[in-house]
Amino acid sequence: MQLLPAQANHRGIVAMSLAMGLFIANDALVKYVSASLPAAQLVFIRGLFATSVLLLAAIATGALRPAIATTAWQQLTQRPVLLRAGLDAIATMAYLSALFQLPIANASAINLAAPTFIALYAAMVWKERVQAARWVAIAAGFAGVLLIVQPAADGFNAWSLVCLFATVLQAARDLVTRRIALAVPSILITLATSCAVVLLTGPLSLIQGWAPIEQRHLALLATASLFLSAAYFLVIVAMRTGDMSLIAPFRYSSLLFALLIGWLVWNDIPNLLSWAGITLIVLAGLAMLHIGRPAR
Repeated sequence: MQLLPAQANHRGIVAMSLAMGLFIANDALVKYVSASLPAAQLVFIRGLFATSVLLLAAIATGALRPAIATTAWQQLTQRPVLLRAGLDAIATMAYLSALFQLPIANASAINLAAPTFIALYAAMVWKERVQAARWVAIAAGFAGVLLIVQPAADGFNAWSLVCLFATVLQAARDLVTRRIALAVPSILITLATSCAVVLLTGPLSLIQGWAPIEQRHLALLATASLFLSAAYFLVIVAMRTGDMSLIAPFRYSSLLFALLIGWLVWNDIPNLLSWAGITLIVLAGLAMLHIGRPAR
C-alpha cells in the first residue's frame, strides 16, 4: 500500500525513534560484556545470534519460502543490498574501534553528526528540498547533543577521524538504502547486513584472539542481538520512505534513551547543561514535526 507523504514521514519518525531506543539497550549490554571479551569476538558472537534470529524471521514471514527461493537470492545479491551491507559492516567495526580509544562522550558527539551528513546527501544527491527552518532544527538538535555529552577537547585524537569516517559511512549506508527497490523485503536487507558483519568480524576475531566465554556472556549477547536485529530492521524501514532530512535527525533521540537508562540503571543524574541539551533536542524534534507537517 502506497503511503501518503505525511504518513510515510510519521512512520519513519516512529521507526527511527524506536530503533534508537533499541540500539541504546543493545549498547548497554555490549558495554557490560566488553569488559570481559575482545571487541571482534564480541561483535562476531552477537552477529551470529542476530543472523540466526533474522533468518528465522525471514522464513516465518515468507521472505525465504521455497517457492521464491531463487527470487530471494537474487534480491539478496543485488548490488545496492550488498553495498549497503558492506558499508554497514565496515562502519560498525570502525566505530567500535574508535569507541574503545575515545571517551564515549566524544565518540557519541561525532557519531551523532550523521543526520547532518544525511541531510546534505539528501539535498545534493536526491535533490530533496531541505527548508532553511529544517537546517536550523538539525543544527539545534546537534547543539543539544553537544550540551549533553559535553566532549572534552583533550579527548579528540587520530581516532576521532576514524569515528568521523564511520559516521560518513553510516550516512552513505542510509543513502544507499533509498536506492534499494521497494520490492526487496526489509527483512532480507537486514539479514544481508547481519551476514556482512559476521563475515567481516569472524576473521578479525581470529587475529585478535578469543577469550573464555561464560554462559552469562552468551545470554547477554543473545539478548543484545534481539535488540540489535529489531533496531536494524526499524532503521531500514525508516530510511526507505519519507523525507530523509526530516527522519534522520530523530537519531538524536538516542541520547534521551541513554540518559533514561543511565538514570534507571546507574542512577546518573543529568547536570544543568545536560538538561539544557535535553530541552533543546525535544524542542528541535517538535520543530521538525511542525516543519514536516503539510500545509493546510
